[in-house]
Amino acid sequence: MENEILSLFEKCFGRTVTKVEALPASGSARKYFRVWQEEHSYIAACHRNIQENRLFIRFTEHFRRKGLHVPEVYGVSEDGAVYIQEDLGDKMLLDVVEESRKSEELDERVMGLYRKALKELLRFQLLGGEGLDYSDCLPRPVFDSRCIRWDLNYFKYCFLRLAGVDVSEQALEDDFEKLTALLCRVDTHNFMFRDFQSRNIMVRGDEVWFIDYQGGRQGALPYDVASLLYDAITRIPDRQREELLDDYIRELQGFRGFRKAEAAEFRAMYYPFVLIRLLQAMGAFGLRGLYEGKPHFIDSIVPGLENILSLFVPEKLAGEYPEIERVCRVALEKEKNGK
Repeated sequence: MENEILSLFEKCFGRTVTKVEALPASGSARKYFRVWQEEHSYIAACHRNIQENRLFIRFTEHFRRKGLHVPEVYGVSEDGAVYIQEDLGDKMLLDVVEESRKSEELDERVMGLYRKALKELLRFQLLGGEGLDYSDCLPRPVFDSRCIRWDLNYFKYCFLRLAGVDVSEQALEDDFEKLTALLCRVDTHNFMFRDFQSRNIMVRGDEVWFIDYQGGRQGALPYDVASLLYDAITRIPDRQREELLDDYIRELQGFRGFRKAEAAEFRAMYYPFVLIRLLQAMGAFGLRGLYEGKPHFIDSIVPGLENILSLFVPEKLAGEYPEIERVCRVALEKEKNGK
């Protein structure tokens, strides 16, 4: 793999590499390397899923034409398995949150970065989606009922089964059907990032840049907002989540000219999208954490379950999905009691 990187770098820049260092593994099979040429650094990405690589590169080219904050791609190997991109540094939004945290609440600088991330997200969703070809998106061009059911089954089989939680199959399926029908009522004619969370937002100076959007497709606006604000590892207090949601809705009103009734409808549909996002994330925590033993996924299980259970209150989803609520309470008790 290193020889492929060296060869591609020389082809792109006409210079030889000074140093190559492997970066920590992420949640996927993609491998990243920091490549140095004297004092200048670049990122090399290596992945054998060629179609996924092509999507990342095609999306990147499209987003850069729109003036959105994504890294430049400098070159791609002939087989499409390796590409070299701009180095956005080491500072993820998650790092900034953890370094600055002195209490439960986020400080004003971090809140400012979240506001910038949501504002840039809206540009991705509305401007980035204009003229974008979704035909070869993985696994489907749009986040529809089939994708929703895949995510619900991911939660069921990759988290609940691996966590050893007994379920009432009929009751759980009834909740799944009800949630799917509700989510399918929302407009999906916008770009959906799909994995919009604090590890995929880079902070350089006082600006935010986005990475890892190759799983994007058409989808509903609330999904990515839910992904960011209910990111299990950052533990944003509910008051600040609501404040940031208000900021996003105001920005959306500026873009779309939303009336008050439409803004209220967005908010009402937001919490079901929070739920589907969190259930999907629990499937990932089960697969990557309980099965593969990756530490940061294991560490996300308890806060992820707590996030889900925080939704079952009167002003949100109280009483709406009783079996989902029950199995999450059982799973949380098992995790806290060491199973």
